[in-house]
Amino acid sequence: MKKIILNLLFVSLIFSTLSLNAQRLKVATYNIRYENPGDISNGNGWKERCPVICNLVQFHDFDIFGAQEVLHGQLEDMLNGLPGYNYLGVGRDDGKEEGEYAPIFYKKDKFDLLQSGHFWLSTITDRPNKGWDAVLPRICTWGKFHDKKNGFSFWFFNLHMDHIGVEARKQSARLVLKTIKEKCGNDPVILTGDFNVDQHNESYALVNTSGILKDSYELTKIRYALNGTFNNFEPDLKTESRIDHIFVTTNFKVLRYGVLTDSYRSKVKNGKKIKSVDFPKEVSLQQYQVRLPSDHYPVEIELDYSN
Repeated sequence: MKKIILNLLFVSLIFSTLSLNAQRLKVATYNIRYENPGDISNGNGWKERCPVICNLVQFHDFDIFGAQEVLHGQLEDMLNGLPGYNYLGVGRDDGKEEGEYAPIFYKKDKFDLLQSGHFWLSTITDRPNKGWDAVLPRICTWGKFHDKKNGFSFWFFNLHMDHIGVEARKQSARLVLKTIKEKCGNDPVILTGDFNVDQHNESYALVNTSGILKDSYELTKIRYALNGTFNNFEPDLKTESRIDHIFVTTNFKVLRYGVLTDSYRSKVKNGKKIKSVDFPKEVSLQQYQVRLPSDHYPVEIELDYSN
């Protein structure tokens, strides 16, 4: 009996040690849609969407995530709605607060930020400008993070590629890969973003077949992706195209991958009340309109990393 107890204690100690050396990360990428005044008339204004986005982030418990199309006012709104998070990033138009950010949000109590920076997706990387055939300035934000509890470090890059420039997207992919290789060496790296190309595109393949990073969609053990990642604010549309991606180095094991198609409801004028004999009389149903928090769906993955 004593020998059995000792064996059980030994096994318990092994699992405890493994648990201490294992790190689970919930990582996401989310294009939140810039604050466009034209969206208000369609019922998709930022004022209505922001609380939903913040609740979504908190409920799904993102540890760290890259966002795109974030204007400075939206950045402040999200920080107010996500009190446990900090961010890094700058506006792409002036390197300060003007133009869209590609920020990285992270839990303040979970990570220390060791290094950070940004570069423009262009031949001139250190100041605002348009690269190649891009129609807008594009930026990549990066940070090196240290887990306060488990003690391991990793790099996180987040970007938004041009939506028009074909050459710009190809060259941006090459630039990001070159930067990661030079800066990070063999360290663990996560790359998130709106790449504006799907899984069949040459620019996507440049990253996915680079030998440096691999699409988490392909690596995952469990996949929940009933739709692509763009929705145009129309919940009835479906696409197989994934233009929002999370790439990781082989230091990570991808446990779960999901395209989160969360929706919410808004009141409609003269909305009908629904009655039926098929559900209890205490139940009251009201006609509402289905809405989406952004014109992109967020992508979330769960990673395992062991020291």
